[in-house]
Parts: sequence; structure tokens; C-alpha cells
Amino acid sequence: MKKAIKEEQKFSDSNIFEGMTSISALLNSNCGNDRTIERILVDRKNQKTKAPQISFLSAKAKERGFALEFVDGSEIDALSIGSTHGGFLAFCGERHLPALTVEAIKKDGFYVFLEGIEDPYNFGYTVRSLYAAGVDGIILPERNWMSAAGVVARASAGCSELIPMMVANAEEVAACFSKCGYTILCSGIRDSVSIFDTDFPLPVLLVIGGEKRGISRKMLEKADQIVRIDYGRNFKGSLSAASAATVMAFEILRQNRKSK
Repeated sequence: MKKAIKEEQKFSDSNIFEGMTSISALLNSNCGNDRTIERILVDRKNQKTKAPQISFLSAKAKERGFALEFVDGSEIDALSIGSTHGGFLAFCGERHLPALTVEAIKKDGFYVFLEGIEDPYNFGYTVRSLYAAGVDGIILPERNWMSAAGVVARASAGCSELIPMMVANAEEVAACFSKCGYTILCSGIRDSVSIFDTDFPLPVLLVIGGEKRGISRKMLEKADQIVRIDYGRNFKGSLSAASAATVMAFEILRQNRKSK
């Protein structure tokens, strides 16, 4: 029964951050992230085995004014969804994502608009890849998986707290980036070009959709180019959003690595 409850929690709103990777990312974030930490629970057993991490958290607790509490590991187990928390759990506040504006867009940047990703884990994996590829920022629709921030932070290895994010609908995204002179690329098959055979100099906005819902018609109509990933064999299936985003983002990085 307990396992079933935890499965349901994976898709519920949560600002509980599990593990030092997620917590450290939040504490080290400098992307305008306004999320606060209210308190951190630490397994008492960690006092002997994880002294450096506790010293770091103690210093941050004094600096930022949150509570650091030492508890039995069973209490952390009961509150966590995963099993890789390592005896660290943080109760955090909301992160308020700003609305997209023309002024917030870099002149020669690389941004990604994520539409329709079906679950917080796939979303988190996607964000991790985009952060690693050097994307300047991620644009999200109003309804997005950042409501399950704890799960997303764990799936993204903390990258969701390190990368700038803004909110806008498809029409606003297209209008803002077009005004800034960006090429808008949408992933898809119909009337597409291979991302491996075409040059995409910055500035670029890449639009990635989920495996089921894909990219909205409004966004596709605004695209300057539809791009696809060519496979190494005859394969009728689709890559996951995270896999597709990884391939496309790193190809754009490869093409522009001298200018980044």
C-alpha cells in the first residue's frame, strides 16, 4: 500500500527536495531562482559519515536563515518518494517563473520551448540534457511540471534549479523570438529537413514536444523550419522527448561551439 501511495506522489505537486545533488543545486543557483528553503532534515547517522556536506548545509543555514534538523532515517524515508536521498531532505518554497519578455532574451542565444511532455521524469531528463548542452534558457507553457519540483530536480540532477526558465503560450513565444531575429525550429517529420544536413547558426529557438501530444499547431505554423533526426536504420518509432532534445540540442551546440 505504501509503495502505491508513493507512486501517486510522483505526479503530485511537491516542493520536497531529496538528496544533496538537488539541495546543493538550489543553494548554488544564480539564475534568478527565487525558491527558498524552509528547513532541511538530516539523518542522524550522517553526522559521522557526511561531515563535509553537513558543514556546508550548516553554513548555508546561518546565511539564509533556514532550520537544519537531525532526525531518524525512518522519518526521511516516510517523507521521500525515492530511495536515493542519502539522508537529506529539504522543504522548499515555490519558484515563481517570470513571464517571457523580449528584454529577457539574449541577442545571440539558444533557447528551447518545451510543449506537452507527459511526465515529470521525462521533463527532468530533458532539462538535464538541455542544461548540459549550454542552452541559455527554457520556455514553458503556463501548465508545466515545475509544480512537481522535487521530482523534477531529482530527475534533472538539480539542473532544473540552475537554468533560467520563463513562461509563455505558443503565440507569445513565436512573437517574442521572431521580434528578436531568432530562427524558430520545430521538431517533426512532415516537410522536415535533417538536423544533421542543415546549418542552424545562432540565434535559435528549438521547440520540442512530447511523444504523445507533440507540438501545438499554432507553434508549427510559426516555425521557420521543421527539423528531424535521421535514424541509423528503418525504425518507425519515436524517440523520447528527452532523447530527441539531447540529440538536437547537442547538434546545435556542435554547429555553434566556436560562437558559444
